Amino acid sequence: MNLLDIQCPAATGILGKEIEMGRIIDMASRGKAAPDNLIVKQPLEFRRADWELGFFIQMTRRQSEWLEAQRNALYSEGKEGIRQLPPHYSLQGGVANTIRALYTYRHKEEQMRRVYFLAGLVDCLINQVNPILRTAMLRDLYNKVQDLRAELSVTWHGTLDQVLLPIDSAFFNELEYRHSLATAQTLKALYTAIEEGTRQMFDILSLEYVFYCPYRRR
Repeated sequence: MNLLDIQCPAATGILGKEIEMGRIIDMASRGKAAPDNLIVKQPLEFRRADWELGFFIQMTRRQSEWLEAQRNALYSEGKEGIRQLPPHYSLQGGVANTIRALYTYRHKEEQMRRVYFLAGLVDCLINQVNPILRTAMLRDLYNKVQDLRAELSVTWHGTLDQVLLPIDSAFFNELEYRHSLATAQTLKALYTAIEEGTRQMFDILSLEYVFYCPYRRR
C-alpha cells in the first residue's frame, strides 16, 4: 500500500470538520463589516475594544473613524482586531478613576456632568491655584468634595497627578481656564468658574472624542 494513499483520520474527522467550518466562517466574514462595538453614543461615546487593552483610551473622532475603518478592513479579510492604534491618550493614573466613574453613569448625563464637576473640584484641591484656598476657605472646598464623592460614590486612588481628561489645545484653552480659577475673588466665583469650565470640557469631550473600554482576552 502506498503511504500516500493513507488518509489521516483526524483530517477527515473532527479536525477536518473544524478546518471546513473555519473556511466557511472565513468566507462568510469576507466583505462584511466588523461586529458593532458601540456601547453608547451619547452623552460620551464608549466603544468596546476587541484587542488586548488594559485601560481606557481616548482619541479624537477622526482617529476613531480611521480605527473603525481598519477593523472593518481586517474583518473583511477574515481577521480580527487591529494592526496599529492611531494617536490616542492612555487614561491611567488619576484620570483612570475619572473615566471609570463617567462610564458608570454612561446613561445618565446629569450625573456624568456632576462627576466631571467633582473632578474639577478635586483638580482645584490638588493644585490650589487660587490664594483664597490657602485660607480657612480650603475647608469648605474639601467638604464640598467629600459630599459629592459620597453622593456619586466616586473615589480616586493612587497618584492624583491629573484627574481632568486630556483635551487637545485646538479644542480647549486650558491656560485661560486656569487663569479664571486663579483670579476668582470669592469662593462662589471659584465654584462658578469650575462649573462653567468643566461644563465646556464635557461638551467638547462629547463632541470631539471617543473612548475605548479595556478588554482582556480569556
